Amino acid sequence: MEKLFYSISEVAKMFGINQSNLRFWEKEFKQLNPKRNDKGTRFYTPDDIQTIKQIIYLTTEQKLTLDGARRKLSQKKDTIAKQQEVVERLKAIRKELIGISNAL
Repeated sequence: MEKLFYSISEVAKMFGINQSNLRFWEKEFKQLNPKRNDKGTRFYTPDDIQTIKQIIYLTTEQKLTLDGARRKLSQKKDTIAKQQEVVERLKAIRKELIGISNAL
């Protein structure tokens, strides 16, 4: 079952990144805007998690600069998600093929 909200530490652990990265991306990407309580504690929604996945994909897989990733994110989110899904599937297929090759 998917949670409704995630803390900054949970999200950082989920992606293997520092909390400071998340705070920095909040300033750089207007699409990433976690909810906050009265104390200022951040709570990330599943939509925020998807945005973070896309930021990571654009900056690591696609090797885009922050400016390039920002522009790409302002375009259609669905297109980015589909590209990301295809890359993940291809990586899984490659891993499986390597396993088969090693078994031969």
